[in-house]
Amino acid sequence: MRYFLILVLVGLAYLIFWPVPVAPVAYEPPEPPGFTGDFEENRHLDGLELITLPEGEIGPEDLAVLPDGTIYTTSLSGILYRIDGDTPVEVDRLGGRPLGLKAGPDGALFIADSFRGLMRWTGPGTLEAVVSEIDGAPVIYANQLDVGQDGTVYFSNSSDRFDPETMGGTKPTSVLTIWEQSDTGYVARHAPNGTTEKIAEGFVYTNGVALSPDEDFLLIAETGRARVHKLWLKGPRAGETEVLLDNLPGYPDNLEAQGDGTYWVAFASPRVPSEALMPFPFLRKVIWRLGPMVRPAPIHRGMIVQFDGQGNILRTLQDPDGRLGITTGGKIVDDQFYVMTLDSPWFGRMPVSQMP
Repeated sequence: MRYFLILVLVGLAYLIFWPVPVAPVAYEPPEPPGFTGDFEENRHLDGLELITLPEGEIGPEDLAVLPDGTIYTTSLSGILYRIDGDTPVEVDRLGGRPLGLKAGPDGALFIADSFRGLMRWTGPGTLEAVVSEIDGAPVIYANQLDVGQDGTVYFSNSSDRFDPETMGGTKPTSVLTIWEQSDTGYVARHAPNGTTEKIAEGFVYTNGVALSPDEDFLLIAETGRARVHKLWLKGPRAGETEVLLDNLPGYPDNLEAQGDGTYWVAFASPRVPSEALMPFPFLRKVIWRLGPMVRPAPIHRGMIVQFDGQGNILRTLQDPDGRLGITTGGKIVDDQFYVMTLDSPWFGRMPVSQMP
């Protein structure tokens, strides 16, 4: 009996005092709306053809279209592929962990690398770092980006606390950041003259960014609070931020501007039941000590939403069975609609003529 009591006391001491990296912040999330109304459940993504990466590679997180029409994606291990027919073709080995991709007006490919910051690529062997630090502090979790007509790059940094290169990758680091609810995410702007500055701060896991057609505002996905912000860049409200989409039924990932004044946002996961524990920081810390089996995790249930600059929901496309895995982005390119994924061996594609 004595040994049993000792074991109990040791276990309690571990759950209460064992050091963990997470320092939870109390947060009262709104009740999730569920899959109703504009987000009513459907199976519109069932018709996607799955395009598999070669040689067992996974994680085609984003895609970019260059001025000549060439489409690129990357993998978890940092391979750059040209999407050409039914088999992606390896073009270069970049290393790092590329996430967001976007072509610049000069034809260069800009890359938000979660390990190395903002990168630029113009052909095999040309990869170079553009922004690795801001005001002397390293950019430790670059996530997505968009590029203006003059070459200005807007990019998100998901967290200033947790580095995915040392914390086991982007997915566990995203879970850690959102579970903690620390608001160290930001958006930065890199100008053609070489200057870089933060233009919006205080986000719980900043993710997708997308420019409006007139570049008068920038949309920002805040994954950890399930909402999308609008940051005004021009006019009398320049510098102001407002919430455009709030209390979404899932956690928004990449944002993609379609170019016609509409945008696509992918949900990496539906809202998880463990959000009920957000008001209780101590309990969340205890749960983190219990290990990966009981920690929160993304739910595989794909969803892509099209909306306009006023926040009107135009189209909702879902994969309720989760066959795609974690969906990260979607966009129409020519006559095809693409859906990208975080750690699956494939991305999805379907003809626009088959979209609802």
